[in-house]
Amino acid sequence: MRTTVTLDPDVEQLLRHATHGSQQNFKEALNDGLRRGLAHLAPAVAAERFVVKARPMGLRAGVDPSRLHDLADDLEAEAFAATTRKLLKALKK
Repeated sequence: MRTTVTLDPDVEQLLRHATHGSQQNFKEALNDGLRRGLAHLAPAVAAERFVVKARPMGLRAGVDPSRLHDLADDLEAEAFAATTRKLLKALKK
């Protein structure tokens, strides 16, 4: 596409500097700079769809899988209490 662009003097100087001593011409340096500067705006490549392979959990009847965090909390509290009792016994000796 052919278009007219008005460059700020500092941008022109940067482009001239980029072409000096390289094998790029002004047009190539301008296009390269624009690609680099605008690359973060390019649409992301669509990732492959993630599919979950469901498997039976083998839970006992009456166990609600959405409440497993409560079970983890209870087990953690029991482990803390047991550790505290051991430490108190050790201090009493």
